[in-house]
Amino acid sequence: MNIHFGFSYIGLIFLLMLLIPNIIWSKNKPKYYDKYVKNENKILLLFERSGEILVTGISLIFSDFNINKISSWSIILLIAFATMIFYEIYWIRYFKSGKSMKDMYSSLLGIPVAGATLPVFAFLLLGIYGKNIFLIIATIILGIGHIGIHLNHRKEAK
Repeated sequence: MNIHFGFSYIGLIFLLMLLIPNIIWSKNKPKYYDKYVKNENKILLLFERSGEILVTGISLIFSDFNINKISSWSIILLIAFATMIFYEIYWIRYFKSGKSMKDMYSSLLGIPVAGATLPVFAFLLLGIYGKNIFLIIATIILGIGHIGIHLNHRKEAK
């Protein structure tokens, strides 16, 4: 496993696909969302915040995620990108909805809490594609916190 420092334009694209809908969401939160935030598990929140910082930095500083050559290994990158497209579809559906907690924590294609699960899975695949253990570990940390928090929110909202 060779790891290469350098700017990753693929990492930047994935991060933009992640951040732009979240910026728009910040002005379109579900009613009573802040009530749920107050009840978040502090350990899961620590995992989520740590994972966010690690995934963001690692996605940008390793060139392992850039396209070097097209091979059968590229299928993993294609699936990761498709997963991010489904993430965008999730957000479009949310923004067109009534923006309720039920809408926020809905599934997509049978994937529970799609808004949390899809990007975590996409970044995990990106780490696998780049053969970058740092992104794989960072994504697992993020996933524990982010998906855990959102599953708890969904449970509370019911």
